[in-house]
Amino acid sequence: MTHSLQTPSSLPNSAPTASSLTCGELLVQWLEYYGVETVFGIPGVHTVELYRGLPNTDIRHVTPRHEQGAGFMADGYYRASGKVGVCFIITGPGMTNIMTAMAQALADSIPMLVISSVNKVQHTGSGEGHLHELHDQQGMVSKVALTSKTIWQPESLPKVIAEAFALFNGARPGPVHIQLPIDVITADASHVAKPPDLTPYLNSPATSQTDANSSTLPRVMRPLPHPAQLDLIIEQLKSAKNPVLLYGGGCVDVNHDAQKLAELIDAPTFLTINAKGLLPPAHPLSLGSNQSLAVGRAVISEADLVLAIGTELGETDYDVFFNGGFQINGTLIRIDCDAQQLQRPFRADIALLSDAQMAISGLCTRLENQPLNHQALVRVAKVKQALIEEMTPDFAGQNALLQLIRDEVKDVIFVGDSTQPVYSGNLGFEALATRRWFNSSTGFGTLGYGLPAAIGAMIGSKSPVVSLIGDGGIQFTIAELICAAELELPLIVLLWNNQGYGEIRRYMEEGGLPLIGVNIKTPNFEPLAAGFGAGYRRITAKQQLLDALQKDIKGTQPIIYEIDEADEFLLEMGKTFTCFS
Repeated sequence: MTHSLQTPSSLPNSAPTASSLTCGELLVQWLEYYGVETVFGIPGVHTVELYRGLPNTDIRHVTPRHEQGAGFMADGYYRASGKVGVCFIITGPGMTNIMTAMAQALADSIPMLVISSVNKVQHTGSGEGHLHELHDQQGMVSKVALTSKTIWQPESLPKVIAEAFALFNGARPGPVHIQLPIDVITADASHVAKPPDLTPYLNSPATSQTDANSSTLPRVMRPLPHPAQLDLIIEQLKSAKNPVLLYGGGCVDVNHDAQKLAELIDAPTFLTINAKGLLPPAHPLSLGSNQSLAVGRAVISEADLVLAIGTELGETDYDVFFNGGFQINGTLIRIDCDAQQLQRPFRADIALLSDAQMAISGLCTRLENQPLNHQALVRVAKVKQALIEEMTPDFAGQNALLQLIRDEVKDVIFVGDSTQPVYSGNLGFEALATRRWFNSSTGFGTLGYGLPAAIGAMIGSKSPVVSLIGDGGIQFTIAELICAAELELPLIVLLWNNQGYGEIRRYMEEGGLPLIGVNIKTPNFEPLAAGFGAGYRRITAKQQLLDALQKDIKGTQPIIYEIDEADEFLLEMGKTFTCFS
């Protein structure tokens, strides 16, 4: 997006004078103040002035190879670390490229700050054919963001940044877009409010950057639960005969009270895909993420009370086979930080607008001395046995593979695309903690997410990461492999090869459709990996995988583990797979 025929003097912006503080420089100061540690971006002629102030901060810059990759990296960065990912994106084509990643983040309630340039103030929306010009960039991007704001003058910058972080911390999160005209980026901002000095806090040996920010930033919190509504929920729970508890991704940071509440209510408990790890794998009340399977659905449809916390009750968690069979027949109690979500797609009989942690803690306090007895353990055990009996060999083999990696690599995070092992793992895999299993098959359901999001997760968490992606999906964003190599990340890319778009091919076969467009040519990944500076292994045996993991997870380069879906060793591993462990 840079133009080699342009000389420095012909670039859209001239350099500011040495004595001034530009709006772009002030912007990165405010980002650092709000705790931003990493920016993902590809510099272009309309954004280079955003980079002028970066060397004066501790903010790290990561260069993806496509703006969609930048967005997916920021997404994975947050999901693994809980820290907001920030992107610097060029006007026009950069913004159209990142919109898919923003839509995925919006669907899954992932905070992401996308900062872009836009044409000069006098040219914005002019239709005169200026470089990178869009008819209405803000209007376009606003459809995949919580909000899109333009900073028309430097004086607005502190307020607009504050609004963004207030949304991240005080409401249902999602992507926020802020755009600055290129002549505003370079405008003098020496008179505009600067971030408070954190030096006195940071000079204290016991104070971290995060603690210093927490001490000085205005506290924006999600709503607290109304005591009367908590009392009403307790009364409903006491009168229920067979309640069910549903935890969603909004509970990802809830502490041990999530497990405690399930035990105090004595209720079968389901976890959405983004809530995996909230209860231990073998917990006697947990039915995992099997609410889309017939036996799991029966538990919910037969319940006389359903308590749903931090879940949108969406199709990709409760109806993954798209047959419309998910039903709630009992009293529905919903707790969510988003008022609109409380009444869609299922209308709540009792709706509590609240932060999940505070609501769960409040319920636990009220039940602590009067735990309920719904004899749920026996019912849950029977359902678990039914789920085990319904397992297919393929399902067992894929989950055995995931479980082996989980148990072999301490604190491993799985970041998935839309591919078969992810679909199987969404049902059968048990994470040991939250933020260690997430993928793009939920919500927007994009392809190409798994590789760049895994890079972001590894940067944000500094934990070992395995990217689960198919031979078709990886071709969407395979250029990001060289970004991982450049960063010397020992990322394991578990490449599931079914020779094209295997899942869509099966869907077409089952529907009697002609197999058009799904049997695409699959690359030879070994030389391709080498060209990107990555390693390669063709995995054909369990012991080979174990030996490889021990070596490669400590390396300094990404490596592709190619596995053919028809390999016999997967079926052998599946024979010893145990669910809920």
